[in-house]
Amino acid sequence: MVQMIRRGHSQRAVARKFHVALHTIQRWVDRAGDLNLEAVDWRNRSKAAHRVANKTSADLEQRVCQIRKQLATTGALGFVGAQAIHDALAHSEDRSSLPSVRTIGRILRRQGLLDAQHRVRRLAPPPGWYLPAVSQQQAELDSFDVVEDLRMEGVGLFQLFTTRTLWGTLAEAWPATVASTSFILQAMQAHWELHGLPAFAQFDNDVRFQGGHNHPDVIGRVMRFCLALGVTPVFAPPLETGFQAVIENFNGLWQRKVWARFHHESLQSLSVASKRFTQAYRRHLARNRDPETARRPFPGNWHADWQSHPTGTIIYLRRTNEHGAVKILGHTWDVDPLWPHRLLRCHVDLTHHHINFYRLRRRAPEDQLLIKTLPYHLPQRRFDTRSRHNHPMTPIR
Repeated sequence: MVQMIRRGHSQRAVARKFHVALHTIQRWVDRAGDLNLEAVDWRNRSKAAHRVANKTSADLEQRVCQIRKQLATTGALGFVGAQAIHDALAHSEDRSSLPSVRTIGRILRRQGLLDAQHRVRRLAPPPGWYLPAVSQQQAELDSFDVVEDLRMEGVGLFQLFTTRTLWGTLAEAWPATVASTSFILQAMQAHWELHGLPAFAQFDNDVRFQGGHNHPDVIGRVMRFCLALGVTPVFAPPLETGFQAVIENFNGLWQRKVWARFHHESLQSLSVASKRFTQAYRRHLARNRDPETARRPFPGNWHADWQSHPTGTIIYLRRTNEHGAVKILGHTWDVDPLWPHRLLRCHVDLTHHHINFYRLRRRAPEDQLLIKTLPYHLPQRRFDTRSRHNHPMTPIR
C-alpha cells in the first residue's frame, strides 16, 4: 500500500482498492516515513500509554526495598511483609505520598522479594470422604472426644466428654471430674437412647476408647459397646489433621462460649450452662442444615454383655510406614511396599475373620481400591468384670 502511494496513487484510491479505512492508510504512511520499506517495523504496537500516570516512582521502589532489608537485619520484630513496611514508611514519609499496603506488595513481587515457590492450595475433599456411605450422606457419623486439663476455680482440674454429628445438628458436652471409660459409656448410652443410633462412631486413639495398648488383640469396652449395638467404631490416624476437625472445632467453641465466658461455682452449674449452650447451638444449626440423616432407634431393654465374643467391623484409619506396613491391634501387617507413608482404611471384620485394606487419597477421594485382604482371628478371651474399672453401666439421665 505504501509503495503504491510512493508511485503516485492517492491515499483514498489505495484505501478503496484494499477495502480499508483512510486513517489506516494514513497510519502506515506515517509509520514508514522516508525509510526503506524493508527497514520499517510493521508489527502491531500496544495501545497502552507510553507512561502510566499513577506508576510508582523508581525512588519509592528503591526505598521500599531498603526498608525491607533494614527490617530484616536490624528490626526488633524481624517482620518484612507489606504491612510492616507500610508502618515503617508511615513514620518517615509524607502521608500524601504514602503507598498502600497492596502497592507495596506489588513492588515486592516485581522486585522478586517474595517466596519463589507459591503454596499450592488444592480443593478439600468432601466431609467424611474416607467413608463412602458417610460422604454421600447415606449414613451418619458421631464423633467423640475428651478434653483434658481444664481448670475451674473451686473445682480444680476437670475433663470434658463431647460429641458432634457430621451431618446432623446433634452436639453435646458432659463435664466431669474424671471422664473415665465408665462415664463415657454412660454418656453415650444416654445420648443414643434419646437421639437414636448412627451408622458410625469416630474416636481418637485414647485408651478409654480403644482399650489398653500394652497387649495385642485388645477390644475395649467402648468398642464392644458400639459393636453390640451395630455401630461401626472408626479410629482416626494418630497425629493427623482433618479427620477430627468437626469435634475439635466444637471443643474450641464450647471452651470459648461456655467455660471461658462465665464464672461457674461448681461442675453442676457448669453442666447447666453447657446444656443451655448445646440446646441453643442445635437450634442454630437446624436453621442452616438439611434434614437429619436417618438414625436407628436404640433397642429396648438392652443390657451390656461384656463376655460375648464381639462381632461386626472395626475401622482403623492408618498411615503406612516406609515399608508399606501398618500396626493394628498390636500387630504389624505388611500391606503394600509400593504404598509407603500413605493412608489406608483398614476394615477388621470380626465376623468373617479377616482385614480388608483400602487405599485412601485426599486428592482422589472417590478412588478407594481394595489392595489386600489378610486373615485375622480375634482370640477368645474372658472379659474381666471384677475390676473396679469395669463395673456395670448406670445410664446418665
